[in-house]
Amino acid sequence: MTYSPPDESTLGVLVGVRENRALRTNPLARAKRQDGQHRASLGTAFIGIGAALVCAVRAIYGFSWFVSLWSTYPNAIPALAAWILLIIVLVTAFITTRIMGDHLPDWMFLAFVGALTLVIALDLLAIWPLHDIGRYATASLTAAMSLLLVITLRTTRDVLLVTGIFGAVLAAAMIVNTPLTANNIPPLITSLGFAMLPVVIGVSVVRGFRRMVQVELDRVLVQSTVSAPRFAVGMLASEELARLDLAAEELLDSVATGRNPLPLKPKIASIAASLATELRLHLIEGRRETWLYHAISESEMLGRSVTLVDRGSLAGLLDANQRDGLLAAIWLLLSDNVRPNTNRTVNVQVGPIEQAREPGIGQKLGVPIVVTTSNVTRNRVDPSTWDAIRRVGRYSDTTQNASLRVDIECFVDNPADV
Repeated sequence: MTYSPPDESTLGVLVGVRENRALRTNPLARAKRQDGQHRASLGTAFIGIGAALVCAVRAIYGFSWFVSLWSTYPNAIPALAAWILLIIVLVTAFITTRIMGDHLPDWMFLAFVGALTLVIALDLLAIWPLHDIGRYATASLTAAMSLLLVITLRTTRDVLLVTGIFGAVLAAAMIVNTPLTANNIPPLITSLGFAMLPVVIGVSVVRGFRRMVQVELDRVLVQSTVSAPRFAVGMLASEELARLDLAAEELLDSVATGRNPLPLKPKIASIAASLATELRLHLIEGRRETWLYHAISESEMLGRSVTLVDRGSLAGLLDANQRDGLLAAIWLLLSDNVRPNTNRTVNVQVGPIEQAREPGIGQKLGVPIVVTTSNVTRNRVDPSTWDAIRRVGRYSDTTQNASLRVDIECFVDNPADV
């Protein structure tokens, strides 16, 4: 009898055991696992349909150009065979990917690449005697571009690797076969661009779309913590507690029915001790971890860039509007990254608590919040960030060495009066 913690995060990312919590919240490890799953997730299947339409338009254009050049071929049979094979491959790949869903097995991808390689070889064989690949290549250019069909089904590495190989083969054939002159160099460059650039652009679009959707999903899920109680368990706690409860019930039932007689065997006693430890940890966490802790630790984006210091668990005293403002400000400070290579970090320090001294505040408590950033200059902060901070409380900001510091004076209800 064994028990196991949740094997997925809130975004469907595989995670490890509870003891390896640092790995579970490591976004780089998660990204590697996600990249290894050849799946068109998060709505990218619609992008795949658009890519298929682009391939169809390019195939129609290339075939029309092939028909117009029919009389110039010394032997048009290989070129015609290349086009017939290419059309069969494109139609089969489109239908197969639609039937099989969002998964393209390795063997099928290799068969797809092999068929495209044969198309390129047949087309080059047909136009080789013309000594001008840039002007007469048709099926080979369309075949190289046809990798657009699998940009949502395979990893970026696979697609770019095959595209690079196809581009290198075409470039080498052009250099060997075609005399490089001022008249034919532009067609050569244009042909290579038609073959490779659409795939590179498509991969970039898919990666950007996936990142955007994952970030937005992450933010929506984390936003649910705004309405949580002062002390709460995380979004994964319900599943973990259910697993622990089932394991504990099975253990107690085995003792009650005599399957595991008393005293327990060392192995069973170890399992019981582990269950008790896990349950105690959940009880302790439920009394010291606030909504802000869970919002940061269970977020893909915030987990790697935000540090929280809240020794008194004072973030739980903020009302819903103040929580929403603080969380939105942190998101905006991190997500509005003008320079992608810049590593932005945010440090949030809550407390220590102060008694309000200003008139009109009543018995409210003053909770100072200090937000310190790195690699964020004040002129790069979006105006909506200041609006979000203003919802938390009055603030003042200072800048030093490309770091922004915001001191927020937040007033909350005294929990002793509730």
